[in-house]
Amino acid sequence: MIGNVLMKAPGVRWGGVSPVAALGVVLLALIPFALSDYQVFQLTLIIANSIALLGLNLLTGYNGQISLGHGAFYAAGAYTTAILMDKFGVPYWLTIPISGVVCYGLGWGVGFPALRLEGLYLALVTFAMGICVPQILKYKHFEHMTGGVQGIVLNKPDAPFGIPLTPDHWLFLFTLVIMVGMFIAAKNLLAGHTGKALIAIRDNPIAAGAMGIDVARYKTTTFGISAMYTGIAGSLCSLSIQFVAPDSFSALSIGFLVGIVVGGLASISGAIYGAIFIQFVPHLAENISKAAPSAIFGLLLIAFVYVLPFGIAGSLKKLQMRYQARRGPKVP
Repeated sequence: MIGNVLMKAPGVRWGGVSPVAALGVVLLALIPFALSDYQVFQLTLIIANSIALLGLNLLTGYNGQISLGHGAFYAAGAYTTAILMDKFGVPYWLTIPISGVVCYGLGWGVGFPALRLEGLYLALVTFAMGICVPQILKYKHFEHMTGGVQGIVLNKPDAPFGIPLTPDHWLFLFTLVIMVGMFIAAKNLLAGHTGKALIAIRDNPIAAGAMGIDVARYKTTTFGISAMYTGIAGSLCSLSIQFVAPDSFSALSIGFLVGIVVGGLASISGAIYGAIFIQFVPHLAENISKAAPSAIFGLLLIAFVYVLPFGIAGSLKKLQMRYQARRGPKVP
């Protein structure tokens, strides 16, 4: 089903990446060699979290389904990787697609009953899911697999074939390749009539259904794809952090929603801006005031939303349109 949806965009080339984006990826791949291991670790988290934000943006920004529980899928992906590596000795690279498939199934399972819910009611149900999952991971009958409150400690993978890279640099490049592939897949998905169907459902589901669009199938499949993206991001982050524990995923869902709003709804590049925001701004708030970092973060968030009401990506697009309008030919 995933393949059918991703390939349902006729005439879209998988290699259709702009030269500017390709150059940006090359530069991004070279930058870590001038940074410390900790800075490379931070960049890896940004790249992995941008995958999660893109997945949530597909669901909320493009399809209009509000989710406050994507931290649950993030945790599911992280724990799938941790359990497979720790208990069954599965190679780290193989756990990534397995996590994606598991989270796709979970997302489709959540999206199917959620068809009867819209707006705030759907948000409330997904919020409940995000609260329940960390508690389920602590359940005593699952401790032999999840590690309970103590969590699971992982080893950071070394570069294969004797490549002279540190584990942090190798994991960064590994995560970057996966991120580029998933961003291209999302771009092609949205460029075809599948993307147009998602937007039509977001704008007016009744009219979309009247035009022959299978609203139920598109909604459940989008929920599954969104969960798959988020689960893969959780899997990559678990490898980078080398540790998973239930309490690590309690407040992630709200952070993801903040990220797509600040980065820009219905924008692929907005996922990257949002990931940078949720990675660095909380640390900035803590450096400003260690006594009340949450208050500082709230003020910074209000300022961002007030100054950039369309998000960073939306505001940059508006500036570009104004610039092109001023330089364009004047029509009498």
